[in-house]
Amino acid sequence: MMSFLLGGFLGAVLVYAFYWRAQREAARLEEEKQSLMEERQIVLNYMHTMVDAVGERLPREELFQRIVHAAILSTSALSACIFEKGADDMMRGVAVEGLFPPHRPIPDTQRMKLGTRAKFIEQVLKSESFPVGEGLVGRVAATGRGELVGNAEEDPRIVRHADASLKVRSVIAAPIMVRQHLIGVLCVCNASDGLPFTETDYSLVETLAEQAGLAVHNADFLNLQVEKQKLDLDLTLASDVQRMLLPRAMPVVPGLDIDARYMAAQKVSGDLYDVFTLGDDRVGVAVADVAGKGMSASLLMAICRTTLRQIAPLHSSPARVLAELNRSLAGDMREGMYITMSYAVVDAGRNQVTLARAGHELPLLSRHNPASGAFLSEYIGSEGMPVGLVSAELFEATVEDKTLDFIPGATLVLYTDGLTEAPNAEDKEFGGARLADTLRAARSASANQINDEILAAVDKFTGPTGLRDDYTLLTVKRV
Repeated sequence: MMSFLLGGFLGAVLVYAFYWRAQREAARLEEEKQSLMEERQIVLNYMHTMVDAVGERLPREELFQRIVHAAILSTSALSACIFEKGADDMMRGVAVEGLFPPHRPIPDTQRMKLGTRAKFIEQVLKSESFPVGEGLVGRVAATGRGELVGNAEEDPRIVRHADASLKVRSVIAAPIMVRQHLIGVLCVCNASDGLPFTETDYSLVETLAEQAGLAVHNADFLNLQVEKQKLDLDLTLASDVQRMLLPRAMPVVPGLDIDARYMAAQKVSGDLYDVFTLGDDRVGVAVADVAGKGMSASLLMAICRTTLRQIAPLHSSPARVLAELNRSLAGDMREGMYITMSYAVVDAGRNQVTLARAGHELPLLSRHNPASGAFLSEYIGSEGMPVGLVSAELFEATVEDKTLDFIPGATLVLYTDGLTEAPNAEDKEFGGARLADTLRAARSASANQINDEILAAVDKFTGPTGLRDDYTLLTVKRV
């Protein structure tokens, strides 16, 4: 009987022991589950904070500051800092909250120069820089792997500061990365409960750093999209301005056949051409190339065209017109911007053409040579500097007029360098010789047909390479 009772007691004890162990295991699992749920909620709240920050389109520095603040709230750390990796492979503190210990010792001469300790520490962190590989932060940046230092007092990489408030007890550093590209390092220092950070804390900081990387990447991408939209709008407006500058129809002048072609390689071109009557069977023709792109170049083209049309009727000399144009525009043109231009006055009544060149491509003239009976295609050389590039005195000293016969059958071709510099698959340029040969072969055709032949020759030469630059082609034929 005694044995039976003893056996029953032992059995009960074993059953209770198994039950107690099961209860403890269930409690442990429930605690882990609760911890995971809390960590999950922390991460979700953090992600929500990052999404809001990205949606607000904060500047990068403010976004980093939002990340640091959210990291402290999520981990209950006393301080946190983000060190950003620069293009020079140097790490710099870009956002800090709390008394985060500087990466290097603070020289005595720098201590407490500012009003408050927190402001002073922030100033030190944002002013110092150190190479990738130096210290704990540098090592994390170099390896791309986070680190947990539970007992920082025994780690030689941790700087010992004289100020007791900067004592490091425990620290976590995790890389902020996007697609294997390091943006920076997120660090949290000293848990608020005074205990060392745990592996759970480390896992949480790693997750926060990963979400921070996505937030920075998305913010950068969003900013690029906004900038691209602004640029597209700018280019569209510039393109519209340029199209408004081009003549809608060629003026009708007895004895002259005029045709122009214009092609922008992109939305915005640096080219400009204009044709306008000057009375008494005379017509002014101009081809110009503005250095620069975008809205500023388009506005300069608009000013150039307007000013040219105001000045041209006042002077019979193209060189004088270009000189006055230079005087009018030079003072308003910013450094690095200038205009090359060829301007000619075609006088059908006198069978003459007078032209001047402001640093532009040489005009091409095809005409009958009475002495030999042959047609010559020749480039008309003349001096001249670009508009807005040199002083008025130097410009006027170099620009000159060239007056030539322009009898029936003669053809004048003005163009921009996008045509003659068009490359083929072997990177050879179309060149002036091919342009002259094409004009010579098509001399008996109309201005429209001559331009067709020139563009066909360029297209055949470049093949699949196509034109890489803007081009303008203006042809005037005396009929």
